[in-house]
Amino acid sequence: MRTPYALLFLLVFSCGPAEDEFVGEGQENAALSMAKGHAAVCGPASPGQARCHARVLVDGVGQNVTTATPSGYGPVDLLSAYGLAALAATGGVGQMIAIVDAYDNPNAEADLAVYRAQFGLSPCTTANGCFKKVNQNGVAGNYPAANASWGQEIDLDIQMASAICPNCRILLVEAASASMANLGAAVNSAVSLGAAVVSNSYGGNEYSGELTDEGKYFNHPGVPITVSTGDSGYGVEFPASSRYVSAIGGTHLVRATGTRGWSETAWTGAGSGCSAWIPKPAWQTDAKCARRTVADVSAVADPYTGVAVYDSYGKRTSIGWLVFGGTSVAAPVVAGVYALAGNMAAPSTPYANAASLWDVTSGSNGRCSGTYLCTSVAGYDGPTGLGTPNGAGAF
Repeated sequence: MRTPYALLFLLVFSCGPAEDEFVGEGQENAALSMAKGHAAVCGPASPGQARCHARVLVDGVGQNVTTATPSGYGPVDLLSAYGLAALAATGGVGQMIAIVDAYDNPNAEADLAVYRAQFGLSPCTTANGCFKKVNQNGVAGNYPAANASWGQEIDLDIQMASAICPNCRILLVEAASASMANLGAAVNSAVSLGAAVVSNSYGGNEYSGELTDEGKYFNHPGVPITVSTGDSGYGVEFPASSRYVSAIGGTHLVRATGTRGWSETAWTGAGSGCSAWIPKPAWQTDAKCARRTVADVSAVADPYTGVAVYDSYGKRTSIGWLVFGGTSVAAPVVAGVYALAGNMAAPSTPYANAASLWDVTSGSNGRCSGTYLCTSVAGYDGPTGLGTPNGAGAF
């Protein structure tokens, strides 16, 4: 449902980094120069439902900022920031990344083709076997109703998977609705169809039944499942709270001097905290949470240092390039890293390999009684988890 503009301005953040910090793949940052804030792509979630976690740059009247050429970070930027360029050139062959979202984007494959052509990536199509779209039952055809908001989320997710693992195959699984039951059924179908990793960029409020649902839908040993932690700041959502998934937090990513050439701080919108229901897994040892702590790892999520996405279907926009953020970006980015690693990893794997991550040590997503749960510190913290990818060694 479209957010009324009067309400939209209450949801839009109007501050951001200096424009010269954020330039994507040699492109002038035209989108950021026009942006007056960023807005949620999907509306609030009702009980038992999820909302997508994408955010998009908007102008002064709440319209999506659309440009003729990409303004946000592209594949070269992301692969450079996370030390993946060499591995991505040859890795991921034969790996399939599943993207689970609600509803249908009828233009998904066509938009992916524009994205990949723009950035010099080989075609990924149904015809060549690289791309496949199915409904939540794993069947190609009989797709759910089209939805403009979730359609933008779909474009974002499949294009970010392409950016990180251009040699991977992509499986788009479209749930019949945004209910946890339908999205969970779509995850099960993704695994049954041979996905090496499953990316989920959505969430909703925690509930007592998540203890049952995490086992029913997300317990797939040997298949990493990434889930975005949310874009409302400090606080926990499901399914990111599941002990069977990798909960992916978010950062503000900019170029910097030094060996890495990039710098990250915690994004103010990233979700984090202590689950109300899920027991603490053995591989987490932080002191302030008696139950499951969110997040595990993180990647870029701030819309002001966001990514370029091509969209021809979404709401409040004409055809063109948009700049997206939210932990919706981070989840498929990390899923791509898991696919490049190809190690049949468990959620505990990064905890055993934390030295192979970039530690994020500054920034905050709110106020909380346990400082590290909402403020980045050396080592583990809530907003960014153990850190961000530095190659694929942690995965």
